[in-house]
Amino acid sequence: MDSAVSPGPASAAEAGKPAPHASIAGLGMAVPERVIKNAPIAEHLGVDADWISTRTGIMERHHASDDETLEDLAAAAGRAALERAGIGAEDLDQVLVATFTASRVLPNAAPVVAAALGTRRPGAVDVGAACTGWLSGLAFAAAQVEAGRAEAVLVIGADLCSRPLDHDDRRTAGLFGDGAGAVVVTAGGPGRVGRILLRSEGSEGESITAERKGLIEMRGQDTFRSAVEHLCESTLELLAVEELAIEDIDVYAYHQANSRIISAVGKKLGLPTERVIDCIEGYGNTSAASIPIALCEAERSGLLRPGARVLVSAIGAGLAWGSGIIEWGI
Repeated sequence: MDSAVSPGPASAAEAGKPAPHASIAGLGMAVPERVIKNAPIAEHLGVDADWISTRTGIMERHHASDDETLEDLAAAAGRAALERAGIGAEDLDQVLVATFTASRVLPNAAPVVAAALGTRRPGAVDVGAACTGWLSGLAFAAAQVEAGRAEAVLVIGADLCSRPLDHDDRRTAGLFGDGAGAVVVTAGGPGRVGRILLRSEGSEGESITAERKGLIEMRGQDTFRSAVEHLCESTLELLAVEELAIEDIDVYAYHQANSRIISAVGKKLGLPTERVIDCIEGYGNTSAASIPIALCEAERSGLLRPGARVLVSAIGAGLAWGSGIIEWGI
């Protein structure tokens, strides 16, 4: 018996059409209502309240209540991004959710989020790259749009880091918060998602793990050194490939892991401090959500405006890291 494979949609190149460019049409975020300040964490750890802020730059963070789910938070951020883009959920071709804290092992988060948004059966995939997850999802979404295989992709970075957090560990207890951030990537439109370089080195992966009872463990000094080294390296690699100089970038949006890391990267690269986003004070490290949340904060402050050239860069467990260029258009 003969069998035939139905051909999928032709890419732009296969159809002889010029490849569309990918752009960000909408941006949104969501955080739990519950705010946890440093004082109760410090008291539990037996340290002074200033001990956390001086080492991390964090003053407070949002933690989900017991009845809140990762998928609920991700969907809220997705709705905000869709509303900003003026696009209905039914028009989405794909939903990508970057997370390491889905509510269950199965089903994955993305199909659950897609259903909650009221989509019409789009592709729905989880992206597992820890704190680099949202940037990885943005790279995959832009590639799909540029290939002509999707016209609208929702990319969500969301993590409830309070769930796998060891509240007795001084190295990590004050670092992490919960949150979600999202962008809608579309074909055409103002702005452009430019080149995104993604890298990894598995031999360094033991510096951040979640092996012991599923709780986050971190070798602080090793993580700090690796983060500064790889974020600097990735920034310079991307600028060299794009033939851009430090001063050609209007906004630097690094993963919000620790103010000391952001400051060290800025100092090492000679970045203008007024162009570097640091909003970790009110959120803590929200993992995959941190860059889109930082972009929302930069927009609120007036730093991020249409026409700005933005460099986004992240590093996370794996180790996995990367940097990308966005020509902001909204």
